[in-house]
Amino acid sequence: MTEARDGVQRISSGGPYEDVIGYSRAVVVGDLVLVSGCTSIVDGLFIGEGDPYEQTLTAFQVAEKALQQIGLTRDDVVRTRMYITHARDSDAVGRAHKEMFDTARPAATMVVVAGLIDSRMLVEVEVEAYRGAK
Repeated sequence: MTEARDGVQRISSGGPYEDVIGYSRAVVVGDLVLVSGCTSIVDGLFIGEGDPYEQTLTAFQVAEKALQQIGLTRDDVVRTRMYITHARDSDAVGRAHKEMFDTARPAATMVVVAGLIDSRMLVEVEVEAYRGAK
């Protein structure tokens, strides 16, 4: 589902937190696509409990699905951010990132945070994509 207003397109995934918190899964402004923080909750189910690698892959796949709604792929991603709750998970999260984005090679940031909104969540990711001339 998309909504356009004032040249800004907002994309909803129908996720449960979107209405509760008041955000869009993705926002398109010109050629820039900003995808909100994604976790490993898919269709209300928690995927990969205790597994930072699986959670990262799932979270990036959630982001990728949002990009696909406007005709983009992971190769259009120019920036990623990964928020992790334990530094010990950085290798697993990095491995998942490389698997998803090795050909795109986006600018990337990984930060250790005190926690996420659900204690089972080990990682949350954001992506930014560019949809300029191909």
